[in-house]
Amino acid sequence: MFDLADSYVWDFWFADDGDEFHLFFLYASRALHDPEDRHYRASIGHAVSTDLVSWERVADALVRGGVDDFDALATWTGSTVRRQDGTWFLFYTGSRLGDDGRNVQRVGYATSDDLYTWHKNPANPVLEADGIHYERLDSTQWHDEAFRDPWVFADPNGDGWHMYVTARATHGSLNGRGVVAHAVSPDLERWELRPPVSEPSDEGFGQLEVTQVEEVDGRAVLLFSCMPAQATEAVRVRHPRGAVWAVPADSVLGPFDISAAQPITDDDLYVGRLIRDRSGAWQLLAFRNVGPTGGFVGGITDPLPVGWDGDRLVVAQSAGVLTA
Repeated sequence: MFDLADSYVWDFWFADDGDEFHLFFLYASRALHDPEDRHYRASIGHAVSTDLVSWERVADALVRGGVDDFDALATWTGSTVRRQDGTWFLFYTGSRLGDDGRNVQRVGYATSDDLYTWHKNPANPVLEADGIHYERLDSTQWHDEAFRDPWVFADPNGDGWHMYVTARATHGSLNGRGVVAHAVSPDLERWELRPPVSEPSDEGFGQLEVTQVEEVDGRAVLLFSCMPAQATEAVRVRHPRGAVWAVPADSVLGPFDISAAQPITDDDLYVGRLIRDRSGAWQLLAFRNVGPTGGFVGGITDPLPVGWDGDRLVVAQSAGVLTA
């Protein structure tokens, strides 16, 4: 388990250099007292492990930018990949407040030769909502301009790179507009925004947070997170405590039928991440969300084994995590 006595720890992602697992995580001081204030004080921390259980914290990866930067308020969730020339790219969300006080999110990146020292791209941001496929502040009653949590992965056919982003469509019900935004790049530096790889739905979600796609035991699956309060009524009735969701698919390139999403954890846990351990087995880690008294907990779990039960991705029963 990874936890910090003096800080709230929540969203996270991994990089694997072949020798060590690198954990990049959001954290903010517990001196804030109210854990909800953590979002506007987030920095990106860094820890390393050989087994996904015992972690050593190292120097932070990134902090927020200056007053005029796209990440002036906070640095939020992202993903880390390695280009063929050996350069590591850390894609992340830059947060700042718009003129009306609501949060605006855009995507930028930093680069590194060693995963420890990072340099922000001076041309950030590289992607933002376009107002055509993806909702912007001037066209929504939602609480923010959602365009965050970039998940970047290599094209399975060797044709460049793909990015999935938490975003909202320009049509549909308020709590059903959440979609998986899509962008492509030949080199990780230049990005072209494309239509989403999912559709808004009356049996959907207001936001599909922290997406990830993988092939688990030969089958493609999309993971995302959404609390019940941000889902449509149809979803809340079926799964009143669902939080981390899985969608089976024919390909990691989609399309994804979000109405087929099934929960793999309840709201005790949030932001599930899949990773292979050194034996090659797939594991799920998540952050501890809601405690026994209903308050925020923080900190990242030990690995939980996952596998397929028919068409559903589930956490092993022995882990004590909701699977229905």
